[in-house]
Amino acid sequence: MKPMRRWFLPSTPDVLGLLREQVAITVEGMDALHAWANGTTGAAQRLGECEHRADQSKRDLRAALTVAFTTPLEPEDIFELSRGLDRVLNNAKNAVQEAEVMQSLPDSAIAEMTAELAEGTRHLAEAVAALGRPDKREATETADRAARTQSGLEHSYRRAMSALVLASDLREIAAKRELYRRLARTSDDLRDVAERVWYSVLKES
Repeated sequence: MKPMRRWFLPSTPDVLGLLREQVAITVEGMDALHAWANGTTGAAQRLGECEHRADQSKRDLRAALTVAFTTPLEPEDIFELSRGLDRVLNNAKNAVQEAEVMQSLPDSAIAEMTAELAEGTRHLAEAVAALGRPDKREATETADRAARTQSGLEHSYRRAMSALVLASDLREIAAKRELYRRLARTSDDLRDVAERVWYSVLKES
């Protein structure tokens, strides 16, 4: 009697679904950052919780990539999109922690910058949701909108840095300068994710 052959289908985990889960948590985290900047009680804790959940989502995605037989995008692009989102949320969490360590309360400039970050992240979520669809323009157009929102952050950043020249409290000047720069770096990371969306779409065209 011949031994029975067993055929196994290749693993096809929903890696884009996992990436969309990570970006959704990132949106929650950036909304919490903006709420913190506006003085909402408990927002900093919510941001920290989002960062932990996003880390687990990132780990789940990487585990799925190691076993996926095929992916809707290049595995490298999915990995880099996930890593970029991780940097955005980590920077947000670090900004809040630095503010607490330096005992520096968020001001109107920080509130403006975090609003732009939150809006940009929502556009990133739309771009990631559109990845893998037949119409490539939806992903790239929403990625463009994510990048454009950061122009407003640049204006807020420059105004805030200029205003520090008139301040007299050296401790507060140093603290605010670091926080403004941290948010500016977060904006750069957000732009990088938007650019990676574009790159991944171009490779699939």
